Amino acid sequence: MPGQRPRLAVTLGDAAGIGPELVLRLASDSGIAEICQLLIYGNHEILKRVAASAGLAVPFSLQVLPGHARALADTHNTGAHILYDFPFAEAATIMPGLVHAACGRHAYAWICEAVRDVRINRAAALVTAPINKAALHAAGIQTPGHTELLSSLTNGATPCMAFHSDRVFVSLATIHEALRDVPGLLTTRSLLHTIRLTCAACARFKGGRPRIAVLALNPHAGEGGLFGNEEREIIVPAIAAALTEGLAVSGPLVPDTAFTWLASGQPPPYDGYVAMYHDQGLIPFKMAAFDTGVNVTLGLPLIRTSPDHGTAFDLAWQGQASPESLACAIRLAVRMAATP
Repeated sequence: MPGQRPRLAVTLGDAAGIGPELVLRLASDSGIAEICQLLIYGNHEILKRVAASAGLAVPFSLQVLPGHARALADTHNTGAHILYDFPFAEAATIMPGLVHAACGRHAYAWICEAVRDVRINRAAALVTAPINKAALHAAGIQTPGHTELLSSLTNGATPCMAFHSDRVFVSLATIHEALRDVPGLLTTRSLLHTIRLTCAACARFKGGRPRIAVLALNPHAGEGGLFGNEEREIIVPAIAAALTEGLAVSGPLVPDTAFTWLASGQPPPYDGYVAMYHDQGLIPFKMAAFDTGVNVTLGLPLIRTSPDHGTAFDLAWQGQASPESLACAIRLAVRMAATP
């Protein structure tokens, strides 16, 4: 309804990481409460243990409902943030900063439940706290990360991992892949898909006809084929196809100079950048916006954002982790929910 705060499905992430602490902090943040209602998917005992360890408090106003009784929130919604409390038999034995198969198993279950609720419009968007890949694998869940998992939970959608900040927007043509595998994974078709999604996202965030730069894969953009043929065989044809569709795309840009404007403090020459692999895009992005960057998944039938950092096991349950990136993820999800 117009003027009504959107409801966001927020998952705790790995219970042994910083996710629960970040969610606790933001559940107590009056600024967050003004713009949205959080539906938190997790476990009450974990939150109480984290609060005691980190010197925080579980918000008195937090409404706790059994995870299986989520329909009650639809009919008896007070507007307060809600914790959907799912069983977690191992909650009393979880140690912060360690890999636990139980944490991987429950993090996975919370994501599945939250995705289901967003898809039936119980929530307007999904916001995920960080998960630990080793914990997932220890639980027998063979997924490289959230992006690939969300693809499997949304009938095989072809998502794109992207990163948003006020300074720079970066999307990735490949996701969590070994560097040696990247050249074989790039195709003109898949790259064109990423370019289209990037253009659409930048138009949504910035309006108008966004200017998109596509990075090269190889040093010197391949130097005419001396250092690789991916530019002329894959990247250039994808750019040409995007241009025929009326998209404002340039490239392939030489990667080692594509982000030099960041050091000078000048405005970006492009509205968005398409990087060929994870670190090519994430190194400049995190230098520009480590505390305020947001991971946003493009190409899904739902809105999903998350902080741009991991579980930070070295800071878990200590009261030291900054909630700013998760707060930015929540604000961006609210903004996206208001501008479909």
